[in-house]
Amino acid sequence: MNWKPLRRWLLLAVVAFLGLQLFFVGRIALMALVDPQSTSFQRSEAWRLATGNQRLRWRQQWVPYERISPHLKRAVVAAEDDGFANHDGLDWEAIEKAWERNAQAEERAARLAQARPGRARPPRIVGGSTISQQLAKNLLLSGERTLLRKAQEMVLTLALEQLLGKERILEIYLNSVEWGEGVFGAEAAARHYWRKGADRLTPYEAARLAVMLPRPRYFEKVPNSAYLANRANVIVGRMRAAELP
Repeated sequence: MNWKPLRRWLLLAVVAFLGLQLFFVGRIALMALVDPQSTSFQRSEAWRLATGNQRLRWRQQWVPYERISPHLKRAVVAAEDDGFANHDGLDWEAIEKAWERNAQAEERAARLAQARPGRARPPRIVGGSTISQQLAKNLLLSGERTLLRKAQEMVLTLALEQLLGKERILEIYLNSVEWGEGVFGAEAAARHYWRKGADRLTPYEAARLAVMLPRPRYFEKVPNSAYLANRANVIVGRMRAAELP
């Protein structure tokens, strides 16, 4: 058997993979100096709205780190990643638990596929993501939930930590994360929900915004949610202990 064509294709695949990593690293390094104009997630959302016959309502205004309320920074850290200031970008304990849940989900999906051929859904991959991982995913990757995409996310997370540092990561995250349908970043969220700038948020207002982050479009539609109010009070109680970079 002639192995030369196979070796050639493997070499091309390796070169393409390394080239992609260099492209990603170059973009991340540029963000140390230049504020990103958009993220991969934002572009996919703009496309979804544009192709879904919906009015493209878009709110986003970049504000520097100093003009974002410390209350919001602490609330987001307390709600999303309480070890943010100290980990290397990855919370290994959370990742281990996520891998266990994913393995169990795959086993259930396999059993269901055997019992009901053609009707089983693929398992939902969960992450155990830190703020740095969320930023890596939203900035540069697609929204698909696969183990390969998760591995790429982890590589990019380590690059973010090394090239940008914690404060810059939190600044970019708070300026680009989704807070509702077409609402991106802390300034847009503060004005949309509280009619004030992101630098003037109270602890409770900041906590409400932080609690919305896992499901912002859902909570935008149910502003009187009891869970939202109760969870916000819990986050207010945890904010004082939240460590910022």
